[in-house]
Amino acid sequence: MPRVSRPEPRVALLVVSVDSLTREARDAFNGYSEPHERPPFRTYAALAAVLNTGFAGALAAAKRSGRLPETVSTRDLVLIGVASHKLSRLVAKDKVTAFLRAPFTEYQGRGGPAEVEERARGEGVRGAVGELLTCPYCLGLWATGAFHAGLMFAPRVTRVTASTLTALTLSDFLQIAYKAAEERGLGGS
Repeated sequence: MPRVSRPEPRVALLVVSVDSLTREARDAFNGYSEPHERPPFRTYAALAAVLNTGFAGALAAAKRSGRLPETVSTRDLVLIGVASHKLSRLVAKDKVTAFLRAPFTEYQGRGGPAEVEERARGEGVRGAVGELLTCPYCLGLWATGAFHAGLMFAPRVTRVTASTLTALTLSDFLQIAYKAAEERGLGGS
């Protein structure tokens, strides 16, 4: 019986290729900074994947259900922008929301009006979540994504919630302006 030649399996080549890619990726991250200064890249990537997967899922569901708008009005854009700013500051800096951050942060001192300064504590997931929770800029992306998803699936509730946060932002600025006027002798009693 004639012997049939079989092609060589390419699995071994694939394993070597994936292994070398892993080594190259590891080397690329190792060169970023000293090990003790290196951010938790895997956790950051996981958090980014959660955010992007959630938002992509909301967009896909909105498109399937016919809820994806053709445009976003300037009014909604401003409303969501101001509300996201306030929500991210409430979560990241407000004294009364410290209980949310406490498992992941360490108190550093007083911050702005009704705010505190904290820093992330721990390593890995705990440290990465702490960094997210203390960064209003980082949380802003999560807030804007949530508000946009809310506009597609529950627009009335979202607009009332966002307008409440927007009004609170205006109130905050008026409180700061009033306090500044008082300090200059321009206030009331």
